[in-house]
Amino acid sequence: RKDAGMLSYREHLPVSQVVVGDVDRPGSEAKVSVGPLRCQGDRNYWNAASFVTSSSYLHFSTFQGETSADISFYFKTSASDGVFLENLGNTDFIKLELKSATEVSFSFDVGNGPVEIVVRSPNQLNDDQWHRVTAERNVKQASLQVDQLPMEVRKAPTEGHTRLELYSQLYVGAAGGQQGFLGCIRSLRMNGVTLDLEERAKVTLGVKPGCSGHCPSYGMYCANGGKCVEKYNGYSCDCSRTAYDGPFCIKDVGAFFEEGMWLRYDFHSPGTSMKDLVSRTLLSSADPETTAPDLSLSKEELSFSFSTTKSPCVLLYISSYTPDFMAVLVKPSGSLQIRYSLGGTREPYNIDIDHRNMANGQPHTVNVTRNGRSIVLQIDHYPPTSYSLPAASDIEFNSPKALFLGKVIEIGKIDQDIYKYNTPGFTGCLSRVQFNQIAPLKAALRPTNASSHIHIKGELVESNCGASPLTIPPMSVATDPWHLDS
Repeated sequence: RKDAGMLSYREHLPVSQVVVGDVDRPGSEAKVSVGPLRCQGDRNYWNAASFVTSSSYLHFSTFQGETSADISFYFKTSASDGVFLENLGNTDFIKLELKSATEVSFSFDVGNGPVEIVVRSPNQLNDDQWHRVTAERNVKQASLQVDQLPMEVRKAPTEGHTRLELYSQLYVGAAGGQQGFLGCIRSLRMNGVTLDLEERAKVTLGVKPGCSGHCPSYGMYCANGGKCVEKYNGYSCDCSRTAYDGPFCIKDVGAFFEEGMWLRYDFHSPGTSMKDLVSRTLLSSADPETTAPDLSLSKEELSFSFSTTKSPCVLLYISSYTPDFMAVLVKPSGSLQIRYSLGGTREPYNIDIDHRNMANGQPHTVNVTRNGRSIVLQIDHYPPTSYSLPAASDIEFNSPKALFLGKVIEIGKIDQDIYKYNTPGFTGCLSRVQFNQIAPLKAALRPTNASSHIHIKGELVESNCGASPLTIPPMSVATDPWHLDS
């Protein structure tokens, strides 16, 4: 039987690297040959164990690495430190550990005193993603590499001891009362031999075979864009990139607005030079800190919930350093209007939802997604509706400046309808407001670094009055056949 295919992922190749260590010895020579390859699956590559308590470990026979040691493995964790593996002698030892969230250490002693090599990463290593560690030691030198970071090398002394004499068992995980490793280790190879972590984990308390984690099974419970984060005995939901709160990111964060009250979220950091600002917030899931005034958006996502009995009013307005703007209005009739002005046309492009009275005191949700010229609008639980900007319209939202809730307080000329609907202002409830990665109400009510972007007039009172949008508006007395006069 024959099979064929293309292997495009380097680490799936049968032979991805040939490394010859301990070279430059006078008179030494070596020969390496690769014969017919037998396909045996990727069990060794994915042979993994999960360490779920800080005192759990696996033990193996003493590591035989007297004159040369070649160790490699992958790890992933959300812990900031922990011992990967350790083997002890009377005074000699060899150890690999995560010293901090950005540091991996390789240390050993062959009788000349402890030697430590540290690789420092510019990025967090406890991000619950796989990272590769390669450590080597021979009579000439020792080296350590993490992922594709530069290799750290330490030359061996020209005189002194060269043999690593170990007597204890090899411990993978906690050893000697130290802070054990919490997370997953896979594909652990020591001098060319893959240790069977899975088989040993089956009979060891505190260690589980494999590395599926909790998130593949339970991550769906992190709702509304919440991120599942692996914990040692479970998981948690990171809601920081959402407009929601609570253990599963399902609790609305909302507030009641009295007449004349407003909230402004500035997209730039206070006191930061405009020239030095780096756009991150509106385009990616990076920290919601800054956005440059020359930034142009070709797509955005907006979602929020509201309830009011007053019309007309401005629910939300996004200004810019140019004439561009975006607004969501309640018209005098109580109907909803989405208003885009991106340039290229004489008048703003309007999407009118005329068939419903949205100022009926009931909660309503609004979801607007734009990608270039295409706009998708969903109101409450009704099916999404697609719209398109006019052919003459620009598709770039140039230089976003600030987001307003409740009322627009902007210096300079604003659209005539915005000005007309802006007085006396919105009265009612707004909740779960999110524009791309920005959640202005949550930033105001749950102080974080982003709270410095917030400016408020009036007292912002937290409320969940916009939490439950209706699919169908309530029947009037005239059309309700079950209505009984009191």
